[in-house]
Amino acid sequence: MRVTVYAGSSPGNRPVFAQEAARFAAELAQAGAEIVYGGGSVGLMGTIADAALAHGGKVIGIIPESLAQAEVAHPSLTELHVVETMHERKELMARLGDCFVAVPGGVGTLEELFEVWAALILGHHSKPVMLLNTDNYWSRLLSLVVRTGHYGFMSEEEVTSLLPVTDAADLLATMASWSPPPPRWPARPVTNALTG
Repeated sequence: MRVTVYAGSSPGNRPVFAQEAARFAAELAQAGAEIVYGGGSVGLMGTIADAALAHGGKVIGIIPESLAQAEVAHPSLTELHVVETMHERKELMARLGDCFVAVPGGVGTLEELFEVWAALILGHHSKPVMLLNTDNYWSRLLSLVVRTGHYGFMSEEEVTSLLPVTDAADLLATMASWSPPPPRWPARPVTNALTG
């Protein structure tokens, strides 16, 4: 199994973020899961890669050429793919993973998270989308998501399809019981205007 992890290029300002990211990555590696991530050696990205590698895990990084120096491409990964654009990075990360999990991060992490979650809701894939809710980092986001349902912008199945987890065991249990929400707009047969 491959877990695509979205993580910040900064460590945050509380030690618990790096501690829990490292523990999570180590547990995934020990469970035999491979990690797909953004390829950097800095911030929580680097913490996750280092912890997984230290526990015998396989780590696949994908980084755009323009960020290879800024995010300092990790030199010791199992595989490192250097691509041309952020779009290619996100597409390959999405394609390689069997599920997605966002650890605490900033706008880049949020953007990656929402892209794959929206794609799930639209029925473009059926992979679970999760949040490592370290120290309740994502709790206000989860409350906002509930609010979108309360006001009729999302169905209950869509609201509950963004899944908080606390550790790797929680992620693996979620994978085992996962059932995707019904697509927002089920595919309809294409009809020819002349034949109806």
